[in-house]
Amino acid sequence: MAEQVSLGAANLGRRQVVDVARHDASVVLDAVALSNIVTAREHVDALAETPEATYGVSTGFGALAVRHIPEERRADLQRSLIRSHAAGAGAELEREVVRALMVLRLRTLATGHTGIRRETAAALAAMLNAGITPVVHEYGSLGCSGDLAPLAAVALALMGEGEAETADGERLPAATALRLAGIEPVTLAEKEGLALTNGTDGMLGMLVLAAADLRDLLAVADLTAAMSVEALLGTDRVFAADLQALRPYPGQALSARRMLAALSGSAIVASHRGPDCTRVQDAYSLRCAPQVHGAARDTLAHAERVADIELSSAIDNPVVLEGGRIESNGNFHGAPLGYVLDFLAIAVADVASIAERRTDRMLDTARSNGLPAFLAADPGVDSGHMIAQYTQAGIVSELKRLAVPASVDSIPSSAMQEDHVSMGWAAARKLRRGVDGLRTVLAVELLCAARALDLRAPLEPAPVTGAARDLLRTVVAGPGPDRHLAPEIAAAEALIDSGAVLAVMEET
Repeated sequence: MAEQVSLGAANLGRRQVVDVARHDASVVLDAVALSNIVTAREHVDALAETPEATYGVSTGFGALAVRHIPEERRADLQRSLIRSHAAGAGAELEREVVRALMVLRLRTLATGHTGIRRETAAALAAMLNAGITPVVHEYGSLGCSGDLAPLAAVALALMGEGEAETADGERLPAATALRLAGIEPVTLAEKEGLALTNGTDGMLGMLVLAAADLRDLLAVADLTAAMSVEALLGTDRVFAADLQALRPYPGQALSARRMLAALSGSAIVASHRGPDCTRVQDAYSLRCAPQVHGAARDTLAHAERVADIELSSAIDNPVVLEGGRIESNGNFHGAPLGYVLDFLAIAVADVASIAERRTDRMLDTARSNGLPAFLAADPGVDSGHMIAQYTQAGIVSELKRLAVPASVDSIPSSAMQEDHVSMGWAAARKLRRGVDGLRTVLAVELLCAARALDLRAPLEPAPVTGAARDLLRTVVAGPGPDRHLAPEIAAAEALIDSGAVLAVMEET
């Protein structure tokens, strides 16, 4: 179980978001957060008692902000806001995404810039700690004015309406789930509807989760690329540090260093290192792997910097400032996140594309340097891994479509009041699908490269690549007649997803 995450005095880190979202870490609002919340709420309460109209406190929302709402109707105003904005559709979001956006909204509430009441923030924390996950649907956010429909679905459950899943995965009316957890449903007061919905939390949560996955997958890609270089009788000389230093991108240097280490001590590489070797240069998919993987690493580093800035931000509209000023602003616009989410989708597609090209070389007798056709035991009778490459190709084609930017699109909404939106939510959703696709593509390369290394016997692979092959052999048998291949792809993917493949590389 992950450690408890404290919100308030310190900024929330990416690792902590992952701990809450995926590993059910509990959260606590520290003394600083509670003080911030109480102070800001006092300002909102004071404004609520004045005759002056204040957006989100005593007015309608969006294009309806011109209407002043009398005090006796303001509870209705907040309730109506959440009910009307919980207008999502499509597939239900993954539990980890919902938990991520919940903890990120709570993080902003803890800054004291939203005007939320202490008891409302405490109820949201209690929902997280009880493992109650509101049912949230995929469509409904334009990445501007906040991730409105998804966050409104969470707020709806906080009010005791809609549906939610318990920690045990049982789907119940939200009111029942709250009652079983001993949590009182919240009746929202002035400003609280906006405070709960006007944030980039869904986009940011998906960016943080994708970044964590991609950091590991890029390390796995270095390993599977090294295995393919070895299996195809490629050279490791191109990964030397002095060559990489001529173009000093940090990601490229790291990928080359990892690939060189993975190939260290390989009898297969040593077998064709002498003057008798007639191959002067390897194909780009082998020789340029550090350049492609490294560019993806540097892209990821930029995206993580954006995520870190967003994690230190207070996203709401209007916001409560020092001295009690409440001001409208545009900080809810998701452009910074949308851009890097789209950028990462491009990197994901290209890393998968170069992996598929390496795989295809291992299956083609014209380019595999002596490997049997499609790595089959008896080519003609057996088809080997022919169709595994088809699966890779289909996924890579899909990833290229997913790499088309969402953030360049905009559809005006709210009677042209919200006339330019980021579509960052859509960028995040397609990036999640892209990450899943890359994992499968690398699983196929792992399968093929491991089989090719076996077929190079009696020559032995390097300790690192050999350890990766041996790990795979604990769940997938070695070369032989054709077998049902789908379970083997799934087993390889599960090894990557579990972190076991990466752990073998690090340990060896």
